Amino acid sequence: MKKIFLSGIAASLLFVVSCQTEFDNDTEDVAVTSGNANFSKYVALGNSLTSGYRDGALYSSGQAESYPLMLATQMKLAGGGEFTQPMMPNDVGGFIGIPGFGGKYTLKVVSGAISPVQSDAAAALDIIGGAGKYFNNMGVPGAKSFHLVTPGYGSAANLAAGKANPYFVRFATSASTTVLADAMAQKPTFFSLWIGANDVLSYATSGGSGVDQTGNTNPATYGSNDISDPNVVAASIKGVLDGLKSVGTTQGAISNIPYVSSVPYFTTVPYNPLTPAALGANLAALNSGLYGPLKQALTAFGAGTRINLLSSTSANPVLIKDTSLTNLSAQLTAALTPSLGAATAAAFGQIYGQARQATSEDFVLLPASSIIAKTNPSAPASINVYGVSYPLDNQYVLTKTESALVTAATDAYNASITSLASSYGLALVDSKAKMMELNSTSGIQWDGVKYTSKFVTGGTFSLDGVHPLGRGYAIIANEYLKAINLKYRSNLPMVNPNSYTGVMFP
Repeated sequence: MKKIFLSGIAASLLFVVSCQTEFDNDTEDVAVTSGNANFSKYVALGNSLTSGYRDGALYSSGQAESYPLMLATQMKLAGGGEFTQPMMPNDVGGFIGIPGFGGKYTLKVVSGAISPVQSDAAAALDIIGGAGKYFNNMGVPGAKSFHLVTPGYGSAANLAAGKANPYFVRFATSASTTVLADAMAQKPTFFSLWIGANDVLSYATSGGSGVDQTGNTNPATYGSNDISDPNVVAASIKGVLDGLKSVGTTQGAISNIPYVSSVPYFTTVPYNPLTPAALGANLAALNSGLYGPLKQALTAFGAGTRINLLSSTSANPVLIKDTSLTNLSAQLTAALTPSLGAATAAAFGQIYGQARQATSEDFVLLPASSIIAKTNPSAPASINVYGVSYPLDNQYVLTKTESALVTAATDAYNASITSLASSYGLALVDSKAKMMELNSTSGIQWDGVKYTSKFVTGGTFSLDGVHPLGRGYAIIANEYLKAINLKYRSNLPMVNPNSYTGVMFP
């Protein structure tokens, strides 16, 4: 992920309200019981959300606040056993020598503003697994649904080809094993499963740079940013459940997948951040020298709605590139040549052939905050301001069309998860609803503290804008505990989100 810059971050992280929120279950004078469940051997399967990943990396203090460890701690009050995790060797994370695996983000003062800055990786890949070495937390950052059942996903020899994951390489029992096989070998009495988010998330966070693979049930042909076919996701999850059932593991909890529109990576940067005050004297010049001529030329080709004149009274949308639009580069070049000259017209045509202004149905991604209104050194000097005179590239925006694909896939995945939870008799955790609640204006309250999904100041999400903080994971843990208690008639107490960490300010 690219560096993310902010300005004017509030000095306070938590918003305290006057009312005192009641706890969901007060167990001070109630004996904790397991009900119909057997918590003696608990194993957690999933992706980065299960591992405790946050701030763009997996690191030791984050792992210490993973939601499965929170669950295991409560389960121990009702007969649960020890819970081990494949701990990272430091509190920075990342892998030296493996591109794309840097250390965690921390807040620092950069050019007078508080900004998230990524650390360098702190250590080389360390192997802590091997024959007979098992861990209860089997969350693998980056794993998609089918990766849990793919042999060789933990093979160091497959890393260079992109067919393995260094996080699973660290703790796999062998090069040929699967995540599922290592879980089955432990013969857990209870499990949790939260998988499927990455099957659509990487497409969304890349601005739709992948392919919707709906209809293609061969994941071996998928690219890293592709949307997985819903049948592949359903079959993979069913394969995990069947594998666990085959070793006698029939009790567990499975979570659905939140919408990307409920996490700050997609909701922090507005589609219309260009205020008249910020544009200043440039506003009139932009209208007369760029937006006006573009709109006139595009109107002649039936595409005049792509561009409107900038408003001097209200906030204006950023200029973006939409690859789903008909490319009018050649037409624009021909239309603008008489007034601009051949060379300049060709540059305009190439840059604005698929350009349009963003709408409220587009998501401008969090990394765009670091470049909007900044100079693009590779663009012509007169049209080189990102989002203003030069369109934001595709990777910075999830368009309405792309967002619809993400939502459709998420709904299909969740329908299968709900159905499988019912047919296998499992507790169903509605993480989607909880994330939507956090994303609402009212958020949620715990013991007098208000939590929302607002980036940095909301108290629940980490600096990567996708993964929760300790407090956010505690909120998720409570959703698991509620679902488990309801399904298995147990009385596991809730955890207190206020006891866990939030964003650390410099």
